[in-house]
Amino acid sequence: MPLPFLTADRAFDANAEDVALPFDDHDSWRRPYRPGPWRVAAAAGLLLLASFILFAGMITAFAGALPGAGACLALALAIILCALRMLRVGAWVSRHGVRRVGFFRTTTVPWNRATAVRTVQQPVKWLGLPRTVQGQALIVVRRGGDAVPPLLTDSNADFLARGEAFDRAADTIEAWGDEYRPQ
Repeated sequence: MPLPFLTADRAFDANAEDVALPFDDHDSWRRPYRPGPWRVAAAAGLLLLASFILFAGMITAFAGALPGAGACLALALAIILCALRMLRVGAWVSRHGVRRVGFFRTTTVPWNRATAVRTVQQPVKWLGLPRTVQGQALIVVRRGGDAVPPLLTDSNADFLARGEAFDRAADTIEAWGDEYRPQ
């Protein structure tokens, strides 16, 4: 079963040509980078926990306590949904704009409302925790000066200890912005 939120663009495959906008369909939303190992490991851990809870629910159901089995099933489904949402978190681009997908909130900035997409040095959250470290962040500057949280940081779950991957992803998103942002 294909999982479209896990697919990365073919620009970073070993045998693909080096193009900034490698997709044939620029209208669909795409994440121009692969999910990082921290994000995938956290989602895998949640899915492992959900499997144990489902197993406990099955044992509870065989023991005859159906309300307890239903509670286990509901908890496992909630954990599975959280793991899937965690895998969707990140920056997504299309011809229509750039989208920052968070765990609870999604923000979309149309290209005609963005004045710039650039990488800056600033304090960034380490793995999304309250602790901040000095790092790089890809930000969108909107018309009117509305603040948008950084699209990507070099210390988030996708790019921690993967500086080259952060640079490629930031350059790709900047290329999408240069292509579709009105001049």
